[in-house]
Amino acid sequence: MRHTRSPLIGIICLLSLAGQGWAAERQPDEVNLPAGAKDPKQTWTLNLYLDNDLFTHTDQQYTNGVKASWISPDLEEYGDDPSLPSWLRALNSHMIWLSGKNPAEQRNIVFSVGQTMYTPADKYATQLIKDDRPYAGWLFAGLAYQRRYSNTRLEVAEIQLGVVGPASLAHQAQDFIHDLRGIDRFEGWDNQLKNEPGLLVTFSTKDRLFRRALGKLYSNDLIGHYTVSAGNVLTGAGAGLEYRIGYRLPSDFGSSSIRPAGDNSAPGARWDSRVLDGGFGWHVFASVEGRMVLHNIFLDGNTFVDSPSVDKKTWVGDLSTGVSFTYSNMKLTISRVNRTREFETQKEPHSYGSIAFSMTY
Repeated sequence: MRHTRSPLIGIICLLSLAGQGWAAERQPDEVNLPAGAKDPKQTWTLNLYLDNDLFTHTDQQYTNGVKASWISPDLEEYGDDPSLPSWLRALNSHMIWLSGKNPAEQRNIVFSVGQTMYTPADKYATQLIKDDRPYAGWLFAGLAYQRRYSNTRLEVAEIQLGVVGPASLAHQAQDFIHDLRGIDRFEGWDNQLKNEPGLLVTFSTKDRLFRRALGKLYSNDLIGHYTVSAGNVLTGAGAGLEYRIGYRLPSDFGSSSIRPAGDNSAPGARWDSRVLDGGFGWHVFASVEGRMVLHNIFLDGNTFVDSPSVDKKTWVGDLSTGVSFTYSNMKLTISRVNRTREFETQKEPHSYGSIAFSMTY
């Protein structure tokens, strides 16, 4: 993992130091919106995610993930804001303890649903493969509370509830997609983890360490984050950096494939081009993350019954690179994620592709 992360961390640190010599990009706190513009204080943002390793010409390990999430308009209060639909206010009333007490300039609620699936390398083996990742699926719904401070810090607390095992419908979902695309099915799903309710609570903080202008409408920024997760699905902590550079850089908190507390693409300020004038923008990015994994049900196996498992690695690292485009009220991000080995008998590191689409309305 050291060889995977160290060079990029060095490059990002050099860029950060160099950035101190550039002029800070100044943005007004308040912008008079033109007619027809969408005020982020009154708009929802829909995020759609697709992770799949077929984009990187493999079909194993973390092999597929889908997720949809909705980020609310800025809220006057978390508890009973009239901009929230009644069903979300009812759900929120049971989870408000997660929202925290610190005052913030912007407050949002995020509701999400998703599914992820995991498979070994040998798709044709019908028996249990003892030294490879167990078959597993995770079907979940999540509720998150976001707090923004001066567009330089984003704090997120999220709870996910779901199920691991046959009830996750991962087997059926994979068969459907493989049949649709004419790809051979995986034959060993009878060996997947057993049904188990899942709970995952995640706290994450993202800080914009700098944002600098590079000429008219060009800029760059550096975003740091750290995350702590606890639950029978996943327990651990991680930290990382994302560097972005491009034309009309958005005011959000970077890019993310499917991960807990990972929704950060909603416009955070009125001068974001998606809000102000819907103009075209683009940027490229690179991010690194290191994680300490204390428990991972998809490797350690079921919590309460015997099940397939492998010896996980405590330290795991990701390197992500990609490009993002904004136009009108939309954002499209395409990225590749390279991940170090996650368990002792894994033969080589894994990679997958990710597509994220965001629309503010």
